[in-house]
Amino acid sequence: MTVLSTSDEGKFLMDIEAEQIGIVTEVDTDEQVAYVDPDPDIADAVIQGFGFGDAGDDDIEVPANSIETVTDTELRVARNL
Repeated sequence: MTVLSTSDEGKFLMDIEAEQIGIVTEVDTDEQVAYVDPDPDIADAVIQGFGFGDAGDDDIEVPANSIETVTDTELRVARNL
């Protein structure tokens, strides 16, 4: 099982076909949920890349059990969301 941490904020969320879904804006470590902005603009991407930012109303909730792989730059889901 994948364990999410705040160090995952700013990473890209990728689908099983290596297509970018969005960028992780916030991680709830207690609930083990990543919040992903599906359409970040360039300013949001830079802010999130530095780990500063919050989840927005339109963010997708991705539970840790949906994430198959975590690297230094991305989270990859095991199935289509």
